[in-house]
Amino acid sequence: MLKHRGFPGRLPGTDFQFVIRRANPKGVTKLVVRERFRDRSPADRRADAGFLAALWDHFGAEPFERGNLDAGRLSWLFGREVVPVEPDFDPESYEALLRIDEDRARAAFPEVFEGGE
Repeated sequence: MLKHRGFPGRLPGTDFQFVIRRANPKGVTKLVVRERFRDRSPADRRADAGFLAALWDHFGAEPFERGNLDAGRLSWLFGREVVPVEPDFDPESYEALLRIDEDRARAAFPEVFEGGE
């Protein structure tokens, strides 16, 4: 499992985790598309924006390996702002390649990209 050095471990000042320390001995947690309802708490929305900002700062528009990125946090963005690179994507692989769909990410989280152009 690739460990993304320099990637923030969590949202500052919270317990919202961004990375895992070690591979799950029971198997890789599957990435799934999680529905984001309008009534999600502001803290959850800040965590989504913070995670996307960290992804953008670390990887930009380039493909990246899932590695030690937290599956739970990725799943809130997966299928919308974060998409698979390969057609034979394995949602249960630490080596799976992902990328940020910049257009959808900018539409959903414009605050992440403000001032960065």
